[in-house]
Amino acid sequence: MAFDGIVIANLVKDMKERLEGAKITKIAQPEKDELLFTIKNYRETYRLLMSASASLPLLYFTETNKPGPLTAPNFCMLLRKHIGSGRIVKVSQPGLERIVEFEIEHLDEMGDLCRKKLIVELMGKHSNIIFCRDDGIILDSIKHVSAQISSVREVLPGREYFIPQTVEKLNPLTASEAEFADRMRRTPAPVQKALYMNFTGISPIVGTELCHLASTDGDRSANELSDTELVHLYHTFALLMEDVREGHFTSNIVYRGGEPVEFASVPLTCYGYRYDDGNLGYTDNSGENGYYAQVFDSVSRLLETYYASRDAVTRIRQKSVDLRKIVQTALERNYKKYDLQLKQLKDTEKRDKYKIYGELLNTYGYELTGGEKELRCLNYYTNEEIRIPLDPQLTARENSQKFFDKYNKLKRTFEAMTQQTEETKKEIDHLESIATSLEIALKEDDLVQIKEELMEYGYIKRRHAGGKKPKITSKPFHYLSSDGFHIYVGKNNYQNEELTFKFASGGDWWFHAKGIPGSHVIVKSEGKELPDRVFEEAGALAAYYSKGRNNDKVEIDYIQKKHIRKVAGAAPGFVIYHTNYSLMAEPRADLKEIP
Repeated sequence: MAFDGIVIANLVKDMKERLEGAKITKIAQPEKDELLFTIKNYRETYRLLMSASASLPLLYFTETNKPGPLTAPNFCMLLRKHIGSGRIVKVSQPGLERIVEFEIEHLDEMGDLCRKKLIVELMGKHSNIIFCRDDGIILDSIKHVSAQISSVREVLPGREYFIPQTVEKLNPLTASEAEFADRMRRTPAPVQKALYMNFTGISPIVGTELCHLASTDGDRSANELSDTELVHLYHTFALLMEDVREGHFTSNIVYRGGEPVEFASVPLTCYGYRYDDGNLGYTDNSGENGYYAQVFDSVSRLLETYYASRDAVTRIRQKSVDLRKIVQTALERNYKKYDLQLKQLKDTEKRDKYKIYGELLNTYGYELTGGEKELRCLNYYTNEEIRIPLDPQLTARENSQKFFDKYNKLKRTFEAMTQQTEETKKEIDHLESIATSLEIALKEDDLVQIKEELMEYGYIKRRHAGGKKPKITSKPFHYLSSDGFHIYVGKNNYQNEELTFKFASGGDWWFHAKGIPGSHVIVKSEGKELPDRVFEEAGALAAYYSKGRNNDKVEIDYIQKKHIRKVAGAAPGFVIYHTNYSLMAEPRADLKEIP
């Protein structure tokens, strides 16, 4: 997540346009480290959220109102007293620091016009919101930082405010080519790391993007770059800084398979796709690795969308943690049982040896006189000499019967263990398919059918026997191919079953990752011949929505639906087919999704 100096510069540009000259009408503190300002500018009303959370520091415009506690905290009361009806006269960012300064004009107790500063520092665990006089003396802060907490800077009432310089970094907006080259030559770290180590406000992803734009290997040591490479890298760096100075930003979120991966205020072409300048919405030019971008007209809308999306992903992970634990526990138990069964099955491989011993003893036992410890004779199955161990206390017939008893016991064990091993393997396959469904789930509705399946197969007990089944609202993914063909992807075993055996027609095409759990993918052919690109796109979806989604390539089986057969007595979604085509696909989910 690149909440860096460039994103903040984008925010400041946005806030200068909306807030300079605006009046503060309401201040709330909904959380102990969070403020919500309501601000009016002409006829427009804005809500500005400020969060100094150590895990998620934020600053953006929001349309969501968050109520504060019944009794306002002291910091909130102080702000209301001084700037509760103040006017924002200036919004600025020092250098490219992750800091936003609000200069606010208000009337004091005597009715005199004076100014205060509200400083929002967005620095990870060091984030803070600090309220200062015009001369920089701290009045209070949302987090108090004493000398016992930090030896670098105290943030307490009465102290002078300053920006701590724990690492000597250059301001990228003013750095000259000579300064740039000197810093890079003196840094043994990789180039992409050297960029954010030496320049304020540059994040790791922007460092990677600069290396990509300059066609420089980001993993090379910066001090190994030639003069020519340094010049080229600096010119790329300078062009980006010029865009920042002039306020030319591209607010965008990078997605892969519907999940937000990264955001920035500059195009992130290092993910392998192209941008359409000035075109809002989703880019049509997705990358080879399945990444695509959504471009926004506002950085605040970007941040709200991104964190809402991340929150949704986090929430679904939390909601499914119990189901994951149940599935994982059952899998581990079955893995151990399967390994033990395979070992027992392997032990039965010597059963035929005992049968041969018994038969040879019946044939050559007449040669024994009694008391022998072994019999050497010709094995007429291989025409080789064989040595048969004997119990000297038993006769030839008794030794023969002993070997036949061992053979029959191992044969019974083999037959029983073969069946049990097959059943255990089927249960493992079923559980792994459910685990894959849990990985695919993006909404709470998607978990309902998975939980229902776990109940049906006894992994979860139903609380009310015979009660009503929950309402199912989850539907398969629905994509539109580049050539206009509709593609459907099952999110779980029930949906796979429904798609393949009730929804798909005989001439439709069916796709599935070979030999691993995954979704059934159906392409509606509508009686037409599919272009090669449709097979590639459907194969990519089958690869992405499978256990192999993190692999570089996945082998995909595909066949017309009319050749698919359901396995009698098997769990939902399990099928058999005898003839099929195969292709290698890169896991991607970059097609247009239809709600």
